Amino acid sequence: MSADKYHTTNMKTYSFDAAKTAEDLVEWVREYFRETPEGTKAVLGMSGGKDSTVCAAVLCRALGPERVIGVSMPQGSQGANDADLICRHLGMKMYTVNIQKAFDGLLEGIAASGEDLSNASIQNIPPRLRMTTLYAIGQKENARVVNTCNLSEDYIGYATKFGDGAGDFSLLANLTVTEVLAIGDYLGIPHEWVHKTPDDGLPHSCPDEEKIGFTYAELDIYIRTGKAPEGFVHNNPEEGLKVDKINRMHKANLHKLLPMPSFGKKEHNPEI
Repeated sequence: MSADKYHTTNMKTYSFDAAKTAEDLVEWVREYFRETPEGTKAVLGMSGGKDSTVCAAVLCRALGPERVIGVSMPQGSQGANDADLICRHLGMKMYTVNIQKAFDGLLEGIAASGEDLSNASIQNIPPRLRMTTLYAIGQKENARVVNTCNLSEDYIGYATKFGDGAGDFSLLANLTVTEVLAIGDYLGIPHEWVHKTPDDGLPHSCPDEEKIGFTYAELDIYIRTGKAPEGFVHNNPEEGLKVDKINRMHKANLHKLLPMPSFGKKEHNPEI
């Protein structure tokens, strides 16, 4: 397929006002919580990555740290992250819940039924256990669960349905990775927490961008402009254009983004 099929653009095509967006986001959170019962808190999973860190900082600014709860949920001896440091920096309460026993128990229960799971099925269990944990703690603490997924990852389906893709409200669903980084910088979050190389947190994981085959900066330009950045082609011509891969991933994962189909209701399947 020829690259001429797509319009191309450079990496500085659109502007983004991080200061205004951050302040609007803070006010949006306050408005959301004005509609909840008095004293309602927010609870979110703290991975030590940019998304949970930026969400936590916005929530603390909007509600005060006494109404924000972070939950670190390692699996077994999974490497330490910066969650504890971030929560202490922001003045938040934090729980640590190791999900290894729950994970092992579920696998043992399924194995006892005589069924085997695929590797992909097994890899998606921890995010769903983490979301179960958040809702359990949220109910105890009278807290709404925060979805911390960003637009870039949602767009290509880089989230687990009913795992990290769940929640009661979302701060970043309409913000790209590039924009989340800019908001983190505006809020004065230490650089090493905001700009940490993202990975999926799985054992033997590699950086996200190595797995998906393009950078978030490239993806974000395409999402915001509908145009492919210059040179947006795989090194291997047989793989086709990166934009084709993005479109395939997006189409295959729309079921994660659209409302659940239900009988008797007119379906809405917009072109996104």
